[in-house]
Amino acid sequence: MSKSRLISIAKTTALIAAGAILAACGGGGGGSTPAPPTSVSPPTPPTSQAPTWTQGVFEPASTFKDQCAAPRSGVDIEGNPFPDQQGTLLEELFWLRSWTNETYLWNDEVTDQNPAGFSDRLSYFAVLKTNAVEASGEDRDDFHFSQSTEAFLAARNSVGNPGFGASFAVLQGSRPRDIRVAYTEPNSPASTPVSGIIPFPRGTRILEIDGMDVVNGFTTQAEIDQLNAVLFSPASVGLSHQFRVQDTDGTIRTFSLTTEDISRKPVLTTSVINTATGNVGYIMFNTFSPFSSEEEIILAMQDMQAAGVSDLVLDLRYNGGGLLAVASQVAYMIAGPSRTSGAAFEQLVFNDDAGNFNPVTGERNDPIPFYNEVLGFDSGSSLSTGASLPALNLNRVFILSTGRTCSASEAVINGLRGVDVEVVLIGNTTCGKPYGFYPQDNCGETYYTIQFQGTNDKGFGAYADGFIPNNSTANFGVRISGCQVGDDLNNPLGSTAEGLLAAALSYRTTNSCPAVSSKTVATFVGNKTTDALEISPEAEARDYFLRNNRDMSMPR
Repeated sequence: MSKSRLISIAKTTALIAAGAILAACGGGGGGSTPAPPTSVSPPTPPTSQAPTWTQGVFEPASTFKDQCAAPRSGVDIEGNPFPDQQGTLLEELFWLRSWTNETYLWNDEVTDQNPAGFSDRLSYFAVLKTNAVEASGEDRDDFHFSQSTEAFLAARNSVGNPGFGASFAVLQGSRPRDIRVAYTEPNSPASTPVSGIIPFPRGTRILEIDGMDVVNGFTTQAEIDQLNAVLFSPASVGLSHQFRVQDTDGTIRTFSLTTEDISRKPVLTTSVINTATGNVGYIMFNTFSPFSSEEEIILAMQDMQAAGVSDLVLDLRYNGGGLLAVASQVAYMIAGPSRTSGAAFEQLVFNDDAGNFNPVTGERNDPIPFYNEVLGFDSGSSLSTGASLPALNLNRVFILSTGRTCSASEAVINGLRGVDVEVVLIGNTTCGKPYGFYPQDNCGETYYTIQFQGTNDKGFGAYADGFIPNNSTANFGVRISGCQVGDDLNNPLGSTAEGLLAAALSYRTTNSCPAVSSKTVATFVGNKTTDALEISPEAEARDYFLRNNRDMSMPR
């Protein structure tokens, strides 16, 4: 079992990233720009002679690009003509081989196998990766996958995401299951009162769905699939289900909810906490997605600046990532101009053959700066593109984390540490994925292979086992200031009584941590499982990943 992770099963309207996104388990979001080509050279016409394999000798990927055994015709759902030409399966496999050699981060760790020995493209793609493991035993590359391009485009262009507006914490996935509400989206079915009572307050436990026992029932794989579909990925809006739940005070309730298109709110809540030693700002920031995240986090930071906060608690416990440019803006607004001037927020590191160029786009591999102005991601924003960002000029920041703190969230942590802002981590080990990739279509399949690692201004990016609080009992990870604290589902988010926020406020005063409890160590079920009857939402984890992880696109 890999390290524990929280799986989000709330659907959102964030579209799948078409630019580079971070490879992570458990999650997804992103922009809407098409994926860049894998080579700067144009595709060449199909050859009349079948390609032959010589170990260690690679023709350019462009030689085989779009040479398809079953070429598509017409246009895709975005109106773009399919580039396919008549080719063969062998040419598709040779493209995968050369594309991997050109762009894969660990291309020198891939065993070069003859494509002619494989009968389908997915089995060949599966071996085009490193088999190395990290010191923790975690696979170095544990998110190497593909999906049909039709599904990729459909998800990227979906208008909304059907759901109830609740994100659930799976405390135990196998029977007896323990599934709780982590948070709800404002103005969603999950947060709109039914008979005067909010259906899904934080911490509510799911007991039954449509009369079936969630705790001890759902025993066949078909029933498990049904449970996953209801909770994680409803097929459409307008679907009604009856829930029997137990509140944190023991009250048992029964009600029905109907799915709607859910829009995810990036900044869920903010507050300014008055203390004897100054005002402390609190911001719960749930996604760096392209949809209003830039505007909402800037407005929240403006409020913190106006309140004159001397410390900031940035709650990223459920933030799986999104726009890296917005992550850069967040880091700038925390650190301010003095520390960030001339510094790199993140430098992308490609394979050893790439030199100073991005092997995917062919462009120069320049560092990503700390952006200090409004970039204009949000159409209809109240902010003017090019306007200066607020700056808190803090020497430290408290970040609340869980195993779902991923991608662009981890980039904020790493980027700030690169300019000597102290990050105090309160919560649990972050997901640990400093890597990313550009989704690439060929012949109707979209492939994801890790192509870069992100490093900070000091050249550090080795956090594949996550960032861990200093008193953590974990054996692996990058240890930084802070306290290991279990996610407190018994108190509202933003309440000073809630466990993670309370620990941050206490540490600010005493520089000490609460005792580590048993529930702190293993709070959530990971997405890698061995029990076929366990509630094992790998597809939903992948969907979350695609909806939330690193997106390299910039506003047009």
